[in-house]
Amino acid sequence: MDEKDSLIFEKGNKKAQINFIPKMDIECDELKDIIPSNLIRNEIQIPDIPEVEIVRHYVKLSKINYGVDSGIYPLGSCTMKYNPKINEHIARLAEFSQIHPLQEEREGALQLLHYISKILGEITGMDGFTLQPAAGAHGELVGLLIMKKFFETKGVVKNKIIVPDSAHGTNPASAKMAGFSIIELQSNKYGEVPLDHLEFAMQQGDVAGIMLTNPNTLGVFDRQIKDITKIVHKYGGLCYYDGANLNPMLGICRPRDMGFDIVHLNLHKTFSTPHGGGGPGSGPVGVTNELIPFLPIPCIISTENGIVCNHDSNHSIGRIKAFWGNFGIILRAYVYILSLGAEGLKSVGQIAVLNANYLRIQLQKKYNLPFNRMCQHEFVLSDKDMPNEINTEDIAKRILDYGYYAPTIYFPLIVNGALMVEPTETESKSSLDNFVEVMFKIYDEALNQPEKLKNAPLNTPVGRLDAVTAARNPVLKD
Repeated sequence: MDEKDSLIFEKGNKKAQINFIPKMDIECDELKDIIPSNLIRNEIQIPDIPEVEIVRHYVKLSKINYGVDSGIYPLGSCTMKYNPKINEHIARLAEFSQIHPLQEEREGALQLLHYISKILGEITGMDGFTLQPAAGAHGELVGLLIMKKFFETKGVVKNKIIVPDSAHGTNPASAKMAGFSIIELQSNKYGEVPLDHLEFAMQQGDVAGIMLTNPNTLGVFDRQIKDITKIVHKYGGLCYYDGANLNPMLGICRPRDMGFDIVHLNLHKTFSTPHGGGGPGSGPVGVTNELIPFLPIPCIISTENGIVCNHDSNHSIGRIKAFWGNFGIILRAYVYILSLGAEGLKSVGQIAVLNANYLRIQLQKKYNLPFNRMCQHEFVLSDKDMPNEINTEDIAKRILDYGYYAPTIYFPLIVNGALMVEPTETESKSSLDNFVEVMFKIYDEALNQPEKLKNAPLNTPVGRLDAVTAARNPVLKD
C-alpha cells in the first residue's frame, strides 16, 4: 500500500493477488448506458486482498469483540441480558421483516401491536400505551410532553420538574428538552427521597411533578414510594416512572400501584432485545385514563371492524416517530413475554434480585459498599479504602485482562469512585462465582502488586488510552 492507503486500510498491497474471481465481461463503454459516466471510476482505492484473507480479518475482529454470548456482562443500569435466539429467528421471518406499514395486508401486525400494548398495560397497571418512542430517553421526552400538554389544556403554568440525584442521567436532559427547569433533590443516607425536601419543593406551586426511578440507580427500592406519590398528587402534580429498572419489579410490583401516572419501559432492556452499540431500542409510554387523550397519534384501537388506526385527538402531542415505532424490537419483546408467561416474568424479577444480592454479599467482603442494604437488580461499590491508592478505573481496566467486561464506572455521581454491578437474572451461580473470584484476585493484586492495576489492561489488543487527550484531540478517519 502507498502512504495514503496505509492511513485507511490495515491490510492489502499493490501486488497482484490471487482472488480466483473473473473480471467483468462488461466493457466500460457498455456501462455508460447503465450507469451515469460521472459515477464510473477506472480505479477504486480499496486494498487488493484475497477473499480468504478478508474473511480471516473479520473473524479475528469478531473474536476481539465482547458480548453477552462471550460471558457475563455486569454493566449496571443497562441490563445486557441473554437474548433468546428464537426472538431473532421470529423477527427475521419474511412475514414480519418484509412488510411495510402502508401496505393493505397489515392487520396481523396491527393486532400484534395492539396485543402487546394490552400486555404492557397489565404488567405496569397503566390504561393506555404508545409504542412510538424509539428508546428510553425518547420515551422520557414523550412522557414529559404529555405532562406539559396536560397542564396547558387546564390553563395552568407548571414549568418545573423534580428529579432526585439518584436518577438516570437522561432524566434532567429530557426534562430540559421538554421545556422544564429541574429541581434536584439530594438523597438521604438510605439512598431515598427525603419527604420533607419533596414537600417543600412541591409547595412552590409551579412544579409539574416528579421523575423517579424505582429502584433507583443505587439499586435501592424507595420504601416511602407511596408517600412520595401521595405528596406530589396532593399539590396537583403528576408522577413519572422511569422504567429502565423495571426488571426486579416484574410480577412483584406495578408502577401504577406505587402511584405513578406515566411510565416508560425499555423493551430493549427488560424484555430482552440486543441494544449494544447505541441501538436499536424501543421505549413505549403508558399512561392512566386521564392522560390517554394526550398520547401520540396515530393510536391503534380495537373496533367492531377490527384493529384500526385512530388519527383524531384534539389533545395529542402529535406524532413523535414514523409509523408505530421500531416494529422489530417490539416483536422481539412480544415473543419474549409470551414465551415466559406471567409466572416466568415474575421469576425474572425474583432471580434478578437474588443474583444481585448474592454478588453484593460476596463482594462487600473486599470492596466498600456505600449503601449497605438489600438491593434490587443492581448495587454500587466504591473505591474507598482500596489499597495503594487503586481507583475505580484501575479496577475496571484490570477486569478486562481477565476476559470480562467491566461494570459501569463513576456512575451514579452521588457515589465517589462508583462501580455499578448488575448481574441480571440470566447468569448462573457458577458464572457469578467466577466473577467474584476475579474481583477477589484483583483486590489481592491491589494489595500486593498495585503496578499491575495501574498499568492495566496488559493483555488486550489496545492498552489504556489517554481519555482526556482522546476527548480533546480526537483522531477521525474517513
